[in-house]
Amino acid sequence: MNIDFFKTYLRQNLTNERYEHSLGAYEASCEICKFLGVENEKAEIASLIHDCAKCLPNDELLRLISQNNIDVTKMELENSKTLHAPVGAYVAKTVFDIEDKEILDAIRFHTIGRINMTQTEKIVFLADKIESRTRRPDISKLLWDALSEHGNMDDAIILCYKATIKKLIDNDLVIHPQTVEVYDSLILDVKKSRLTL
Repeated sequence: MNIDFFKTYLRQNLTNERYEHSLGAYEASCEICKFLGVENEKAEIASLIHDCAKCLPNDELLRLISQNNIDVTKMELENSKTLHAPVGAYVAKTVFDIEDKEILDAIRFHTIGRINMTQTEKIVFLADKIESRTRRPDISKLLWDALSEHGNMDDAIILCYKATIKKLIDNDLVIHPQTVEVYDSLILDVKKSRLTL
């Protein structure tokens, strides 16, 4: 896959800050893979292009969803901040000619996640939050510490969900039911894994 083509497209279609964030997410995914001792080129590609639709106006996101029958939930339609994820998977498929379901799913679910995320999905989800180019250093450190403490991504992802849920509650915003379901599932998975140690 042509990383240079992806970068050129992103530079032309994203703000400078969002482009830097995309590069940061790519770098973070490489660091996460190295830390975990895995090779995951799919996660690295998905991390780079995960926000390819982020700077599209809301009416354009809704038009693309409607005209192309992009699968979104009612809750996602009510929260425009998450619409770039399903549209981003569509852009990756139609503009970048990516057919790999694992890459497309990692882009699709990088905002709210889902139960039983794959390793690729978890890396992209976490890289989006942990990257150091545009994210607050204290948050990145907190997430890296959680990742390092137990050597798996779930503890760091749980911290992401806690922060998201708290922010939504503090701002009197609706919490997507899937957010709560994924959080609960991760908590149970972590508890089970620690009981088997």
